[in-house]
Amino acid sequence: MRETLNELEQWGTEVIFGRARGFRASVMRVLLWSLSGIYRFGVAKRLGRYRSGAKPQQYLGTQVISIGNLTVGGTGKTPVVELFARTLRDRGRKPAILSRGYKSKKLSHPQQWVGRVDGEPIPAEQMPKVVSDGGEPLLKVKYAGDEPWMLAKNLPGVAVVVDKDRVKGGAFAVGELEADTLILDDGLQYLDLAHSTDVVLVDQGAPFGTGQMLPRGTLREPARNLIRADYIFITKCDGSSNEQLIRKMRKFNKNAEIIECTHGPKHLENLFTGERAPLEFLNNKYVAAISGIAVPQSFEKILNKLGAQVEFHRVFSDHHSFNQKEIDRFMHRCMERDIEIIITTEKDAVRFMRPKELDVPVYFLRIEVEILKGEEVWDNIIERICREKPNADHLLLRELAG
Repeated sequence: MRETLNELEQWGTEVIFGRARGFRASVMRVLLWSLSGIYRFGVAKRLGRYRSGAKPQQYLGTQVISIGNLTVGGTGKTPVVELFARTLRDRGRKPAILSRGYKSKKLSHPQQWVGRVDGEPIPAEQMPKVVSDGGEPLLKVKYAGDEPWMLAKNLPGVAVVVDKDRVKGGAFAVGELEADTLILDDGLQYLDLAHSTDVVLVDQGAPFGTGQMLPRGTLREPARNLIRADYIFITKCDGSSNEQLIRKMRKFNKNAEIIECTHGPKHLENLFTGERAPLEFLNNKYVAAISGIAVPQSFEKILNKLGAQVEFHRVFSDHHSFNQKEIDRFMHRCMERDIEIIITTEKDAVRFMRPKELDVPVYFLRIEVEILKGEEVWDNIIERICREKPNADHLLLRELAG
């Protein structure tokens, strides 16, 4: 049943991206296209309610930096969130990351937490999931979610809080963890909490996804809603010119400052020993890849650029939770094919189980953001955030596109 659901989800992805062929795929695309119209109407109506004030936004008395995108997955959001959090921490701020914890499991019992001010236990209904208070992760990956757990592990000194209600999570981070800056992970569409700054990520290779709205395409909002961005990060740049893309984006947003960056590989790290290896380690090695991410093709492209001979790539749906059978079967296949190294992504590494027979070393590829153009803009963003003191008066209601 589990494998069938995974295959069905992957087939749905192939349909959306136009890679699936045949009568069934064509019928499904027509059905999804009709549903897209309903979805588009719902998005416009929802944004209109916030814009008119019919749906109020909450203010928590501190800056809220929203980092999001117009499309579903694949823009390299997590490394950008990490870059913001690390830079603000190093500049003396006390940031907290707010995440919904996509596909994370519910705790059987809320965490126990004693209030900072009154010394009384925090009521269960007021408790988000505290993945980290700035120290080591406090929850297992399955309860935290893969991305929040990875951020908590990589960012000592930065709190990570998970809750679908990010107003509740933010209030806890400010009141109990003394956060003075909130980073709203995947926050563009989360409008219950007012944003002081909207950072929108646009993938160089697929800036507006498939060009169509969910569920037929990958757009969460129409491309014109790029007008909501204060800053635009063009991500995954390969060094080629972005002039044509920038001209297109300027039709929707004439004022947002733009940063061009790449998500570059930094090193390899063994999942089970912690040993690091330089990128050159992959050159001419026979490699098998395994991933459960939104755009697996980009991962494989990086491996090929690094000189790896990718014999096969086992692809699962985004945020897939690996089980022992899947891992052992994959390892057995690698042994049969005389694979030298197994490579996965850092996000997948936190969900990767130890094989019963560890006959092939397993590494993950560490990816970090590097700014190619717009370093001065980046410095100005950080300077502005660090200069402002927590104060509810500094949070202004955003103009929302219809």
